[in-house]
Amino acid sequence: MIAKLTEAERAQLGHSIPAWEMAAGRDAIVRTFKFENFSQAWGFMTRVALLAEQQDHHPEWSNVWNRVEIVLSTHDAGGLSARDVRLAQAIDGIA
Repeated sequence: MIAKLTEAERAQLGHSIPAWEMAAGRDAIVRTFKFENFSQAWGFMTRVALLAEQQDHHPEWSNVWNRVEIVLSTHDAGGLSARDVRLAQAIDGIA
């Protein structure tokens, strides 16, 4: 089973993934990305999909025109895990 983040690891989230926030009402992180248009948003989602496949860890997300909201949580762990942090960092690298 995949382990949830410890309190010490959670305390470091502001340093390792500063643009991400805790999702309201759940043990997850969330970030909203805004682009110039739908095409750029869709291209970003395509790149994220490839990252997610490589890491075998898939986000919850939504897209409305030029905005993409991504929520990360590890269902097998029942909340945040190191897998979420790694994917968030990889997503930040292409944003």
